Amino acid sequence: MADPLYELLAPYFKDNPTQSPPQPNDPTTAKYLGRLSTLQLGSLEITEPLSLAQASHSALLSLQSLSTRSSKAVIASADHLTSLRIALPAIAKDAGELRDAISTLDRQAISFSEKYSRNGENEVLDRRKKALLMSRNVDRLTDIMDLPTLLSSTVSSSSAHSATSTTSYATALDLHSHMKRLQILYQDSELVKSVGAQAEEVMQEMTSNLILSLRAQSVKLAVGMRTVGWLRRIMPELGEGSRQNGTKSGEGSLGALFLVCRLANLVSMLEALNPLKELADQESERRQANRGHVGNGNAWSGGQQTERYLKRYVEIFREQSFAIISMFKSIFPAADAGNDDDLGLQFKSLGLKSAPLERVKAEEDPLQPLPSSLSAFTIHLADLLTDTLKQYLPNVRDKSSRESLLTQVLYCAGSLGRLGGDFGMVLAFLDDDESDDDEKEEWVGIMKKHRMLAGRLELLASGVGTQGKGV
Repeated sequence: MADPLYELLAPYFKDNPTQSPPQPNDPTTAKYLGRLSTLQLGSLEITEPLSLAQASHSALLSLQSLSTRSSKAVIASADHLTSLRIALPAIAKDAGELRDAISTLDRQAISFSEKYSRNGENEVLDRRKKALLMSRNVDRLTDIMDLPTLLSSTVSSSSAHSATSTTSYATALDLHSHMKRLQILYQDSELVKSVGAQAEEVMQEMTSNLILSLRAQSVKLAVGMRTVGWLRRIMPELGEGSRQNGTKSGEGSLGALFLVCRLANLVSMLEALNPLKELADQESERRQANRGHVGNGNAWSGGQQTERYLKRYVEIFREQSFAIISMFKSIFPAADAGNDDDLGLQFKSLGLKSAPLERVKAEEDPLQPLPSSLSAFTIHLADLLTDTLKQYLPNVRDKSSRESLLTQVLYCAGSLGRLGGDFGMVLAFLDDDESDDDEKEEWVGIMKKHRMLAGRLELLASGVGTQGKGV
């Protein structure tokens, strides 16, 4: 219900059309009408207009100060309100475009997740992974790439100090073994393959140096054993023994290589006697020229230079051949082991009877098993000596000189006989066609004297041993 006082004053609100009338439900209007109802009539006529004027003036001052303080903000707000009319449609348009692009964005996101997923194969991710892996292991890769250079410097330093430099060669072999392990672990790595190829080139150089060291003159047993051991580590396939007649030889191809190198050294030492050999050849020419004048009393009586050459030749041959074979047997102790095993003895130790030889069938080799390299080498040494003796021994016609030379050859054969290479019977084939019957049998007498002397030495040795035991 409206206030009666408001209804009483309502007709007067129409007198001022510039101002809108107050609303009866307004709390401020209700509060002010309640205040008017409490005032006296005199106060309404005298003090209330003054109070209203004062309140209006205060409100005016407040509005002025407010407008002064907020003029810039009000102007900015007005400008923003003006631009808002343009911005709102633009925002609506951009929102629509964003709404339409969400589906495209969703498809691109799904495509990206499928392309760079860790579950599937992706070349880009693989390249990135490899790049990150190389970045994390750059120090290790650098060390691997430096291995061939380190190996080459080690081999070069070893070559400078010859085969006696045990530490350098051992270090080089350890480095090569490490590269071999890397090749086994990382068979698909191009870097490891490249490093391995470079290492093989260096090891070939090292192998050549070791083989050259075996051809040197001052090769002792310890040096030879170390060198063969290094070669066996570098080329294990050469150290594998071949199976022949049911047994396996322990030398492999390294034994033959060792014998060839030492034979080259022996030949080079014998070639150092070429000045004496040339003099012996000259005597051979003079002897051949003198053969047609034998009936005239001009029998050949020379041969002094040939004797010097043969004595020196046999001396070098005896020392070097004995050293080569003894060193070979020390380095390859299993080379000739097992070749002489008797099948019957093996069964006899078990209390069994051996079968006839016809029933024991070994594996047949169509090419036949190769002979032992040591046996072939011994035969070659004997042929080398006998060929030289056949060529130059006829120049020596003095009996005492011939006996001295043949005795020296027998001593050489005896020294090799202690190692299983006695070739004393080759003296029977040294006589030439122009020798008479007495000279053709001279080797028989020399052989008897040599055996007699050897028997005496054995008796003296046994007698000394007996005396030693009696004492």
